[in-house]
Amino acid sequence: MAESGRARVRFGITEVSGPSMVPTLLHGDRMVVRYGALVRPGDVVVFRHPLQQDLLVVKRAAERRPGGWWMLGDNPFNETGDSTDYGAVPDELVLATAVLRLRPRGALQSSLRARLSWALSAVRPLRADSSASRRLRAR
Repeated sequence: MAESGRARVRFGITEVSGPSMVPTLLHGDRMVVRYGALVRPGDVVVFRHPLQQDLLVVKRAAERRPGGWWMLGDNPFNETGDSTDYGAVPDELVLATAVLRLRPRGALQSSLRARLSWALSAVRPLRADSSASRRLRAR
């Protein structure tokens, strides 16, 4: 607890691995995450895999279900696993919600134009996507 009596908010940075969240997140992107934040439908979250708890996973919290959150990747063509494979993710396994996406600068971006283009797109807020529940119903 902080001195003011409120819980201290903790932030961190994590790296994305794999294609399951394309186009929202690309392999190698980094995210600023907020630990212990309230999860809302459509949030991008970091959680422990329910069947392999030493593995951290990034998915979108599509909706609340009995037993926890139904998690889906944004990439409909990726088959790395989501709640359709392992069911609802219990609340105690959800660690953080994503706040910002940080896209690293590519090695080939050496021209001024390329650097300016990167600078304008490198940092993006990750907001809750309300269309996640519509995608869930389509699956």
